[in-house]
Amino acid sequence: MIAPPDRTPLTREFFDRPVLEITPDLLGRILVRSTPDGTIALRLTEVEAYDGPNDPGSHAYRGRTARNEVMFGPPGHVYVYFTYGMWHCMNLVCGPEGRASAVLLRAGEVVEGAEPARKRRLSARNDKELAKGPARLATALGVDRSLDGTDACAPGDTPLRMLTGAPVPSHQVRSGPRTGVAGAGGDGDRYPWRYWVADDPTVSPYRAHVPRRRRS
Repeated sequence: MIAPPDRTPLTREFFDRPVLEITPDLLGRILVRSTPDGTIALRLTEVEAYDGPNDPGSHAYRGRTARNEVMFGPPGHVYVYFTYGMWHCMNLVCGPEGRASAVLLRAGEVVEGAEPARKRRLSARNDKELAKGPARLATALGVDRSLDGTDACAPGDTPLRMLTGAPVPSHQVRSGPRTGVAGAGGDGDRYPWRYWVADDPTVSPYRAHVPRRRRS
């Protein structure tokens, strides 16, 4: 008999660890998004690690900026960025305060409150596609830059919070190169920092970085 997911909130201490330790440990955890339209619960199935000054793929590789300020802590907060002029992506900050590292939430399974997610993701062919990819995940949950800096470990009815869920056994976890990362950070031998649940239908397909063409 499978035990139901643990609804206990994750503590700040959970996130105050090295990013490569936390990232696979986030698989199977539950992200809860509270909105005026209803509450959505998402089981994380795919995540990516970004290790600040040690990682050429990280937004914080070259230091602190107004955009990446939240990445420097405290741990357990939400870092949201806007990309390609049209999409938002959501990360969870981790590691000691003052050293920027974060985990990109790439995909998940909506396990509660699917209706509000369906209304935001009208192009999804089925519920497995609601949060299949980081931009789709943020869209399904109604996450944008207004939530940048939100404390996912705060008590009470907060917009975003993380629950213990049901951690994925290590034999079901896979790892490989990060999706769409350019340059040295995209080297899968050096940075196999994308982790996912094996054979889960909500995991997004891997795509190598393709340079964007400039308009003439």
